[in-house]
Amino acid sequence: MPSERILVVDDEDSIREIVSSMLASANYQCRQAASGLEALALLDSGEEFELMLSDLMMAGMDGIGLLERTKERYPDMPVVMVTAVHDISVALTAIRNGAYDYLLKPFEREQLLNTVRRALENRRLKLENRAYQTNLESLVQQRTDQLRQALSNLEKSYDYTLEALGDALDMKDAETEGHSRRVTAYTIAIARAMGISKEEIAVIARGAFLHDIGKMAIPDAILRKPGPLTPDEVTIMKEHSFRGYSMLKRIPFLQEAAEIVYAHQEKFDGSGYPRGLKGQEIPLGARIFSIADTLDAIRSDRPYRPARPLAAAKEEIKNWSGRQFDPEIVGVFLAMPDKIWEDLREQINASIHHFPVYASGAKGGL
Repeated sequence: MPSERILVVDDEDSIREIVSSMLASANYQCRQAASGLEALALLDSGEEFELMLSDLMMAGMDGIGLLERTKERYPDMPVVMVTAVHDISVALTAIRNGAYDYLLKPFEREQLLNTVRRALENRRLKLENRAYQTNLESLVQQRTDQLRQALSNLEKSYDYTLEALGDALDMKDAETEGHSRRVTAYTIAIARAMGISKEEIAVIARGAFLHDIGKMAIPDAILRKPGPLTPDEVTIMKEHSFRGYSMLKRIPFLQEAAEIVYAHQEKFDGSGYPRGLKGQEIPLGARIFSIADTLDAIRSDRPYRPARPLAAAKEEIKNWSGRQFDPEIVGVFLAMPDKIWEDLREQINASIHHFPVYASGAKGGL
């Protein structure tokens, strides 16, 4: 049974009573207002109405004025205008301004009830459609959040796998234990100082961490040889860039990182290997990595020489700017505080077991 509340607005008492009586006979709840201002006061008092029936020609605020105010404040409440025949053009204007329909005086009870039913049904459908859209948007957002979380978890599992590979390489090449972690942290620090996006840094960091992964395919007799390598052995050792690239390029989420692995031994002046790339031909991540790699190499003990101080590393990188290194990146590196490099080195050397350094929350608070 109908129970909707309807506001009847007319400045003629008899008309209001007749209309309210017709609606009440169909079990609608009615309130009456003798003017546009009185109707607004009722609406503003907090009473809710599913429909408003308003006379068009009223003293003070007419039906058009009332329509404009109510559509602005209560857009979900349909308005039906009631008018005399000679007001038809004005009634059509009201419809263009947002009224749902109009009734011509005099009208029969069934005309009134049919118009009211249509208006209320239209309102119901609009509200249901809005609720459906809201629920759909909420569902899409929920599914999007679930997918984002799943992808994040998958990416973390990838990173833990990569970390295990890096650790396996460090165990195979004991001379460079912890090197992959340190050089990745240094690479991230420089990339952040350059203002590179978080997403691109993640790619660059993976490339830095896996830069020597191709050494897994180099025979131990060469990789761990204590003395100088023969020319043939040097040639085999230089294959590790391409071998690493070949390993990673088949893995979709590592394809961009694979390019950094492939180019990590290139030099800015074109004298590097394996392809002799020059300047901007070298991927940005590889150009950043080359500085981080040299920094770690100079600051680490080697069988043929002890570790050298940070000042010596910075001086050598400066001297090779434009030849081995990208001058712009060298400028960024040299402008960074010395404390960054010392803190990172201490943190990484102090703990072997931690989250991947290339993850979004990289160790060291860079």
